[in-house]
Parts: sequence; C-alpha cells; structure tokens
Amino acid sequence: MKAKRLVFTEKQKVVLEPFDPGRPGRGEVLVATRYSLMSTGTENIVFNRLFAPGTHWDNWVKYPFYPGYTSVGVVSKVGPGVASLRRGDRVAFRVGHRSHHVAKASECHPIPDGIPFQEAVWFSLGKIAFHGALAARYALGDSVLVIGAGPIGQMSIRWARAAGVRSILVVDAVPDRMPLARAGGATGTIVSPIAHAREAVLAGNRGTLPRVVSDATGNSQVFAAALGLAADHGTVVILGDTGDPGGQHLTGDVIRRGLTIVGVHDLHNTPEWNNASIIRLLFDLAAGGRFPLAGLNTHYFGPAQCAEAYATANRDRSKTMGIVFDWTRGGKAGG
Repeated sequence: MKAKRLVFTEKQKVVLEPFDPGRPGRGEVLVATRYSLMSTGTENIVFNRLFAPGTHWDNWVKYPFYPGYTSVGVVSKVGPGVASLRRGDRVAFRVGHRSHHVAKASECHPIPDGIPFQEAVWFSLGKIAFHGALAARYALGDSVLVIGAGPIGQMSIRWARAAGVRSILVVDAVPDRMPLARAGGATGTIVSPIAHAREAVLAGNRGTLPRVVSDATGNSQVFAAALGLAADHGTVVILGDTGDPGGQHLTGDVIRRGLTIVGVHDLHNTPEWNNASIIRLLFDLAAGGRFPLAGLNTHYFGPAQCAEAYATANRDRSKTMGIVFDWTRGGKAGG
C-alpha cells in the first residue's frame, strides 16, 4: 500500500513521506483518511518551536515529529473480532496527518449521516473546547467573554450557546473572524486588542462584567487582561495552552476580587466525559443543528502542498480558520 504521512524533520521543515500502516489485527480497523484538520495553535507552536526550554512542549517535541490529531475517513478493512464497524463506515479518529491508519475500533467514532466530512473534521477541536465549557460550569442565562475567535474560540462559542448561556461576548482584533463567531452563537462581537476592550465588554453585558472569561488564545500576554475582565468571584478559564507559561502573570484581581482560575487541557478526560462521549455529544448536537460547523474551513491543501500549508498558517494566520488537508486528491490552495 502506498500510504503517506506528514512529518516535521526539524524546525520549520515539513515533508510528505511514505510509510507502511500495517494490517489491522484483532479489534482493529484500517481507515483511509479523507480529510485532516490542522490544529493551527498547537501545530504553529510545534512547527516554529515557539516554546520555552524546560516546558512540557520542550519535552514533547522531538524529531521526527508527526503532527496532527484530527482526521476523518472511511473504514477500508476490518480486523478479527470487530463487530461495531463495517467496511465503508464513516468515522472520526484522533491521529496525525496521514493517508491511512490502523486504529482500535473503539477509538474510531461513527459520523452520523448528514454531517459532511469537511464539518465532522472539527470534532477534536470541539472536544478540547468542551473541557473549557465543563470547567466554566455554565448555568442557564449565564454570561461569558471568549477571548480569541480562532478555531478553539469558535468551538467555545458554540458550547456556550449549546449550554444556554445568554450573553456570549467575543473579543478579537481580527474583524474577519466575527461573522463565524456570530453564526456560532455570539451575542456580541468586539473588534479590539484585549487591553482596550473593557468598556465594550461592560456595554455588551448590560453594564456588568461576565461571570466567566475564557482565554482561547494561547498567548501568555492575554492572561493578565483576562483576569481584569471577569466579574467579582468569577471564573477565568485558561483554554489555550501557551508555549511560554512563564509569561503569564497574576494580578491583584485574583485575591482582591476572589477569582477562580481553571486550567484546561485535552487530556482532562474522566470516565463520564472522554473522547467517545464528548464526540458523540458534539455530533448529536451538530446533526440536530444546535452546534453549527458549516463555513469554518478557509483553506484546502493536497498533502504534497504541506510546506505551503504551514507557510500559510504562519504568514496569513489572521486570514485562516480551518486549514484542511484533502487526502482524496492533489488539492489546490484556497477555500
């Protein structure tokens, strides 16, 4: 089989290499990838080594490094003992950018009819943002400020809407991101650097600060401003995993106003809420029109165009949202 995968061979160097995915064993399936979504936050940090020495990023990123963790495709072979999946089933699976993959059947999540591959491919970023919503402990009629309208921010908006949050404000300095934020459920959008957004936040939330502030930027410099925008005794959710945690500094707001700070990560699974249960909920909501995923993809690339894909993510970050690798064809750049 002529399988291929993307690999970072060194800093800012990506290539497409052949590999043998193997054959499915007991309880496994072979999946042929249709699309994989670049996690622009994580992969940008890794590709450019934008992290401080001694951080968990530094310990994690070793070469060769195989990027990506969100793919969708079709089951092409079924190993012995698999009863839950059949050849031809559409599935989502958490693996890097590659044309084929052997996976445990239990780690392949069925995609409901009616959800296109190009929308279902957002499942991993949706799953990560779910942990932020869980940490926020949303209540009906609640209020939240989402800082950053990039991919994770977009997913955070949608979970807040699904949870019945009344006031969903979004602040970002990039105006082109705001139509997608409004389509996802934002009740107000603020185009501004976060340091200058306080008056607009108050105006958008009936004169009060929101109970929850969710920082989805991964920018260490945003943390201090986020603390200043939460209501007294409110919660600040740190959802973007920065490569420079030493740059995040506490302010007097924490003690003086009794704030709760909650860090969130993809690995914060529990027996109740894990990959399978969160992805199933996301797909159920999406199939019912309560978690809109249409229109999020802005760029498609063939795998052979991987160098240009990552260059685009670096050069035109503010103009991108979903950067997708199309494994069904050569692909051309463009939305």
